[in-house]
Amino acid sequence: MKVLYLCRHAKSSWADAGMDDFDRPLNERGFRNAPHMAKVFKDRGEPLDLIISSPALRAKTTADFFKTAMSIGDHAYREDRAIHHAERSTLHRIVNNLPNASDRVMLFGHMPGFGLLVDHLTDSGISALPTCGLVRIDLMVDDWSLVTKASGTLVWIDYPKRYPGQG
Repeated sequence: MKVLYLCRHAKSSWADAGMDDFDRPLNERGFRNAPHMAKVFKDRGEPLDLIISSPALRAKTTADFFKTAMSIGDHAYREDRAIHHAERSTLHRIVNNLPNASDRVMLFGHMPGFGLLVDHLTDSGISALPTCGLVRIDLMVDDWSLVTKASGTLVWIDYPKRYPGQG
């Protein structure tokens, strides 16, 4: 079995309207939500083999909080520019090309692609994730290349607004 976690980046700042989208940092709420959700995930006791993030600053910063909370070393972390504003089909290709040595992988990225991928893989009707929203999808395959439409089960969805003081 393979387990895929998808995490949308935490809330980003729009304070500088002229800033390039790729370079937008987290805002105050994002800096509050990301470490909180990283701790919530760690407390679930679900191990990770690999983290892959969009290199956009807001996604990378969110991933860094999870990387630290989970004590993930650089050997189990990488960035993939293809995730930044990827369409659902591109994200599905990324999943199909994940290394089979990694059974539990977390991707950090963006809407609308992540939401569309959740629905595509699980047929759950969920097509949007709130900022710093996180889903777990179980895939009954032993090879990432075998992941197809509706081949996954949405096990849980979690997000900051479920917790007092995180909204």
